[in-house]
Amino acid sequence: MLVVTGIIEIVAADMTAVKAAAADIARETRLEPGCIVYEFFESVEKPGRFRVYEEWQDLTALQSHFQTPHMATFRAVLQGVSVVSREIVRFDRGPVELLP
Repeated sequence: MLVVTGIIEIVAADMTAVKAAAADIARETRLEPGCIVYEFFESVEKPGRFRVYEEWQDLTALQSHFQTPHMATFRAVLQGVSVVSREIVRFDRGPVELLP
């Protein structure tokens, strides 16, 4: 299983457009084969700072996601707004140990 996570920071003036686009892509992506989790979380301390968190069954599913129309739409929205910073990483989760 793969995990994709990171931070996207947006200027306040663009929040409405980005929140709407994030809700749309999350809803559509969760319907994709191989998607386990796809979520955006906004910081309560720093509005405009979003945590992206995704879990995918495998690399094939993730690569297919990158080719979807809803991903293209989301990328277009991000290109049309003021992104302060963006850092998203992918890693293989490895063994899981549940904490008490």
